Amino acid sequence: MGKDDIMTPDLNGRAAVITGSTSGIGHAIAAAMAASGARIMLNGIESRAEGEAVAERLAKVYSSDIRYTPADMADPEAASGLVEDTYAAFGRVDVLVNNAGIQYTAPIEEFPPEQWDRILAVMLTSSFHTTRTAVPRMRENAWGRIINISSAHGRVASPNKSAYVSAKHGLVGLTRVVALENAGNGITSNAICPGWVETPLIRPQIEALAERDGIDIEAAKVELVRHKQPSQRFVQPEQIGAMAVFLCSDAASQITGTELSVDGGWTAQ
Repeated sequence: MGKDDIMTPDLNGRAAVITGSTSGIGHAIAAAMAASGARIMLNGIESRAEGEAVAERLAKVYSSDIRYTPADMADPEAASGLVEDTYAAFGRVDVLVNNAGIQYTAPIEEFPPEQWDRILAVMLTSSFHTTRTAVPRMRENAWGRIINISSAHGRVASPNKSAYVSAKHGLVGLTRVVALENAGNGITSNAICPGWVETPLIRPQIEALAERDGIDIEAAKVELVRHKQPSQRFVQPEQIGAMAVFLCSDAASQITGTELSVDGGWTAQ
């Protein structure tokens, strides 16, 4: 490979498994990796028929081998099984993106223990199980990329988000440990820490704010994010997808054990 090629991500022949990838950030990452030539295992909690329909649409757009396995990331066996299903489908596991996430907000004295348990299970414990299963498969080819989707809340805190903030901080710690354990194995481990990302789940908040304040949608977007993100702009899912693809490139082969903020300046304050 020449110097001119090092900046061009090429995932042809690679196989990627992305948790929580039927919509939002995970779907954007799947699309970006498929566009770079990767074969993709999508994951979500939809029925197999619904998930396979999403996979079929992506496959047509990118002419790539894209499949779907339903798995509840709160179930350790399902989390590990997702990685093994990817290996069975493609004969290798090169890229693991731990993206699945859920949210619940309440003051700590009112926070339901069952919600704490489920949030930690989906966002942190599942990442332990997928990673411990994927690493031996990556070592078979002396190449691997583990990308954990943390958050600005993996670096700072906000009220009423004790479980979410704890899970995202924990994910950053897991990222660093796995990086150190595999620094000589051709495997990198990094976390992406997005701020406010414009996904379909955010749209109702934007519309409600616009209606409440009598402003247009674009002004409502600024009002919603400006208190956290100095850029006063949402991060776009496609930007997270592009960052994930970059982390799979040869240019990023010496980037490991880091958390990369994509947050419009939130955590620079």
